[in-house]
Amino acid sequence: MFENTPMTLQALLNYSTKKYTDQGALAFVDQEPLSYRQVKTAATGMAARLIELGVAKGDRVALLGENMPFWGVSYFAVALAGAVSVPVLPDFTEEDIKGILRHSGAKAMVISDRMAARLTDLPADIQRIRMEEPLPSDGDGLPADRTVEEDDLSAIIYTSGTTGSPKGVMLSHRNILSNVLAAAPIPRMKPRERLLSILPLSHTYECTIGFLIPFLMGACVYYIKKPPTPTVLKEALQKVRPGVMLSVPLLIEKIYRQNIKPTLNKSPFTRALIRFAPARGLLHRLAGKSLKQFFGGRLYFFGVGGAPLSPDVEKFLRQARFPYAIGYGLTETSPLIAGDNAAFTRFRSTGRVLQGVEVRIDDPDPETGEGEILVRGPNVMLGYYKDEERTAEVFTPDGWFKTGDLGVMNDKGYLYIKGRSKNLILGPSGENVYPESIENLLNSFPYVEDSLVFAYEGTIIARVQLDRESLEKHLESLKTGVREVSDYAKEHLAEIRQTVNRKLSHFSRLNTIMEQPTPFEKTPTKKIKRFLYTKPETPGLEEQTD
Repeated sequence: MFENTPMTLQALLNYSTKKYTDQGALAFVDQEPLSYRQVKTAATGMAARLIELGVAKGDRVALLGENMPFWGVSYFAVALAGAVSVPVLPDFTEEDIKGILRHSGAKAMVISDRMAARLTDLPADIQRIRMEEPLPSDGDGLPADRTVEEDDLSAIIYTSGTTGSPKGVMLSHRNILSNVLAAAPIPRMKPRERLLSILPLSHTYECTIGFLIPFLMGACVYYIKKPPTPTVLKEALQKVRPGVMLSVPLLIEKIYRQNIKPTLNKSPFTRALIRFAPARGLLHRLAGKSLKQFFGGRLYFFGVGGAPLSPDVEKFLRQARFPYAIGYGLTETSPLIAGDNAAFTRFRSTGRVLQGVEVRIDDPDPETGEGEILVRGPNVMLGYYKDEERTAEVFTPDGWFKTGDLGVMNDKGYLYIKGRSKNLILGPSGENVYPESIENLLNSFPYVEDSLVFAYEGTIIARVQLDRESLEKHLESLKTGVREVSDYAKEHLAEIRQTVNRKLSHFSRLNTIMEQPTPFEKTPTKKIKRFLYTKPETPGLEEQTD
């Protein structure tokens, strides 16, 4: 597969067009797909237009658009023009987008109608092409000087991260294609397979694994025109009936906690049965069959990445025999570092390291084996754009990339992530406290939407966002007379704190639990922007303390 071929996006487009010529490649749900031939024809036409507008080899071209077939066309068009893609997340604010355009020095932009209508104050001196209507082309080749090399810069990815300081990650053609080729065997996709894409293509996770790998394997990717609300998503799943799908943990966690878990606990009979392991396994397998039907009935690979999956949800998925698989990576690693097929998952592991990628646990703890995860391989970025100082900070003198994640590797090569080194809390005697583990416990409680745990002046504090609407309905069902939902919320938080602390070591127990009155602000991969919430003085917070 793809042997004796340069590791470039141009080569990938040519390879797949030749191999899968008239098969469907990219489509909206309910619409005829663009064939592989049509994708190349449209991309060639758009590349020619970029060249006409003065885009030279190596110039930066911003991609501003929501998920659609022509986003992929635009991505290939920039590569064919020998230029550098700057994919922009649609959720970024206008000020963020203007900052990215300035910092990247974008010469042109390919912009969707929806983004053009929303962004009214973008720089007028940047050439524009409408994403929805790439110009037709006869598919002839481009000028010879637009040939790209494997180590040429292919994309600059700006991530919001969780630290409040966006970075421009520089990925070469080799970075991206090496990861595509190493990760492609994991889902075991076959030609003409169908995928439903719901994550932003401007994020490396979806672009590499949910777009480029299917394109290599001859699959067809479907997109939804509307935001993926539960109703819209369910309807699309029944129409597409995908075999492969990618998600962040939030989707499957919500489905489990809002639909499956309440159903299993609805009657006294099932509540009694679920206490016994054999009966619990049977109930979970039955629920797993229903869950698979919700996803269209054909699903054999449900990839989860971008953030940790809660242990209680993963335990259910395993018992339900649902074909989930967890991957681990970063934008800086194009993105995948470790992952496995659903048949080879291990509880709480992100799978085994990809072929061709090296992982080292730096300065491991003598007792636990835990240390910072370092990575080396062809998928590791060139560096941060216009930021040599920050680039130097994340590489060791011998060339290993420092992920900032803490983990351990077992003797069978399975990688386990423990948390972010920046989030690590040191206990009173130097013990390691992983806030993510405590958050997983908190999130497993009824009426908890989300949580964040942090240290402040020697104490451990939790912010908890409650589902007030469901809590109010539950309070009404109790029929215990007139009670304020705020009072009931305080009691619920106090109970949660007591229960959680009984399960924690003494050095990691919560001193304070606060209600977070508004939803946490999150990154595009649904990780909380922790830097916004690590002080307890925010007005209006209800708290329970010692």
